[in-house]
Amino acid sequence: MMRSMHMGNSAPARGIAAIVGVGPKLGRSVARKFAHEGYTVAILARDLGRLSMFAEEIAREEKAQVFAIRIDCSDSRSIREAFEGVLSLGFVEVLVYNAYCPAALQPTNFADVSLAAFERSLAVSSVGAFLCAQQVIPGMVERRKGTILFTGCAASLNGIPGFSDLCTYYFVKKIDVVYFYVYIYTYIQGVDTCTVGACRLWEVCTERSIAVPGQRVPSSWSAYCPCCHRWSGWLT
Repeated sequence: MMRSMHMGNSAPARGIAAIVGVGPKLGRSVARKFAHEGYTVAILARDLGRLSMFAEEIAREEKAQVFAIRIDCSDSRSIREAFEGVLSLGFVEVLVYNAYCPAALQPTNFADVSLAAFERSLAVSSVGAFLCAQQVIPGMVERRKGTILFTGCAASLNGIPGFSDLCTYYFVKKIDVVYFYVYIYTYIQGVDTCTVGACRLWEVCTERSIAVPGQRVPSSWSAYCPCCHRWSGWLT
């Protein structure tokens, strides 16, 4: 299901930015940033009611076109249906995969982690990211243009006692088939793909200092990110 919010009279100068996993913090800030840069923005999450409020707020503040689309990243059918709506808007120039599988707020003994919770974490982090990228890559490759960002955090490399489900989620999203297949496939075909620490992405969005995707990222993005313990700039 898709709901649209339109503000402003001029046609958007850029393509579609699809932000998967939009909550009240990072996801909303990323969506607002792309709307500010002139993109038509599709925001996707499970709670369509809350998502619609975000879409209305961003459209009003940034004088932009914002579409709210429901998605469940643990469900392949939901992903395909959601991206039918996204692709109907036009060429998806940017995909940000920020979907998050809720983890326990208190440390949990590894032996007490349920199989269902573990499988759902893998479905969202790995299969969900793979399928979302798969929906937009053909259009990007055809135009030899596009950007795919997977958000991550320090938990992807540094284990946190009592939070094995959280660490597994970010570790799998960082290094599994999603990243390697997407990166290798798009590397020689004009599409930028990278993982970006959530703290770094939050910083550039709140400071409004990010360069427009499709261009090289400023030197601040190409620096080593202490939070994520990796180089956080473009890899191509």
